[in-house]
Amino acid sequence: MKVLGIESSCDETGIAIYDTEAGLIADQLYSQIELHAQYGGVVPELASRDHVRKIVPLIQQTCSEAGLKLKDLDAVAYTAGPGLVGALLVGACVGKSLAWALDLPAVEVHHMEGHLMAPLLEEEQPDFPFLCLLVSGGHTLLVDVQGLGDYTILGDTLDDAAGEAFDKTAKMLGLPYPGGRYIAELAEQGDATRFKFPRPMMNRPGLDFSFSGLKTFTRVTWEQNNSNELSEAESQQLKADIAACFQLAVVDTLSKKCLRAMKQTHHQALVISGGVSANLSLRETLNQMGRKQGFKAYFPSLKYATDNGAMIAVAGAMRFTGKNIEQNKLIKAYPRWSLEDLD
Repeated sequence: MKVLGIESSCDETGIAIYDTEAGLIADQLYSQIELHAQYGGVVPELASRDHVRKIVPLIQQTCSEAGLKLKDLDAVAYTAGPGLVGALLVGACVGKSLAWALDLPAVEVHHMEGHLMAPLLEEEQPDFPFLCLLVSGGHTLLVDVQGLGDYTILGDTLDDAAGEAFDKTAKMLGLPYPGGRYIAELAEQGDATRFKFPRPMMNRPGLDFSFSGLKTFTRVTWEQNNSNELSEAESQQLKADIAACFQLAVVDTLSKKCLRAMKQTHHQALVISGGVSANLSLRETLNQMGRKQGFKAYFPSLKYATDNGAMIAVAGAMRFTGKNIEQNKLIKAYPRWSLEDLD
């Protein structure tokens, strides 16, 4: 069964075709980073317009890459939420229209469920049940995954998501958007012991996160230590040291909360997905922790850590083969949609 996946929840237009027998057979991704970089963040209206411009050509390119025609598809899956409502509606309108025109089932996919299933694109895959850390620019969740649609949120952020904190810290330091990659690169040149950054929410029980205080601490550290008396080299080193201390604090917080959750759930597998899962320091830390504590850490490849159509295609295929999909003529988008509302 061949499923077309459409992702348009934010600033990436992702299209892929997943075959339940052959696996992923084609995927295309267009990123709007250059469009939004000049504004220091995603502009929703511009994102929607760019999805409109790119989505149909990408579908054509993906079918061409797979050597298929639209009539060869068996189902269409699209991200229905959560995300930017205008961007979601672009994908929903195109996905549903294709399904109607081709007389195919249309499968609504939860964006975060797509991230949950992204490691299933890899050769080494986790078995249910497992714990998942979903960590991105919009979410920081610890989820107990018992099976498809059977999710319990164990921890959530009370304010900023980890990826959002990376982006805002990068902006404070004068780094480009999106900031995660630039913070990580700069941190490699820094001294992570120069400043002692806080580890938010670690001194209390539970699995929730908070990153707004860490962001404020970063700003205060920068303002108190930066001055016109510093040479350009000294100022650059200060930025690198702050980046290293900030990254260490985030990675330390995420990894220790994961360990706490693994001990609570007694799972043997930890899945890490979402854009921040591309951070190499986080990957190394959790891999080392897994070896020491006796669990296995699973990551999607870097290509599929961020938003993409492949994860929507595989999640849609699992939903279509495992559940009865109710078909109707309504086009819906859910800008706010909890994983726990799925079944």
